[in-house]
Amino acid sequence: MQFKKHIPNAITCLNLFSGCMAAVAALEFNYVLAAELVFLAAFFDFCDGLAARQLKAYSAIGKEMDSLADMVSFGFVPATVVFSLLRQQLALQEFSNVIPYFAFLIAIFSALRLAIFNIDDRQTTSFIGMPTPANALFWVSLAAYHANHPLPFMLPGVLIVLVVVFSLLLVVELPMFSLKIKSLSDKKNLIPFSLLIAGAGLIVYFGFLGISLTILLYILISVLLNIIKR
Repeated sequence: MQFKKHIPNAITCLNLFSGCMAAVAALEFNYVLAAELVFLAAFFDFCDGLAARQLKAYSAIGKEMDSLADMVSFGFVPATVVFSLLRQQLALQEFSNVIPYFAFLIAIFSALRLAIFNIDDRQTTSFIGMPTPANALFWVSLAAYHANHPLPFMLPGVLIVLVVVFSLLLVVELPMFSLKIKSLSDKKNLIPFSLLIAGAGLIVYFGFLGISLTILLYILISVLLNIIKR
């Protein structure tokens, strides 16, 4: 019984370890490996919550560990990926020692997002602002695709604008639906289920880029739903 309560925390540690390895890969400009490790971290992030529910092994330490691991895997890692991209693109150019550090706005706003989430009781079944895993998956997938299929718009100025926009999306008061589907018969799950189907098609067709496009579609649908409700 004592061993059982440590299983979710052990899985959380695997999330954290995957994030640490992803950061190293990003600093070595290996964006594909960094993306794969973030996907692995997201898998462990899902599994630790599942294990806690199934084993009824909830703990205050587990909650704090989860946030700390997420900060590394879904906050620091995407910031490091963008930092490395900017450093590559601006090598030997003027201000090349300053501009790449704008990427760490992602880490700062991710920390703020996680802190808000921990004390906001409105986010039990949905989100307010973009979840950090979604933000991380957007960046690492975009970088992984760009590594093998250079995208013409991946310029320093565009990256900085995207960093600012996505950082603000993490903390903006924008309700965003959850992708957790409990029952296919529930009409409330129609939109999440449709997004997952569309995302699967995008990933099959575009590969890594399909994941980033799915995140953009998720944001667009959330904005449209809020406009309709108002």
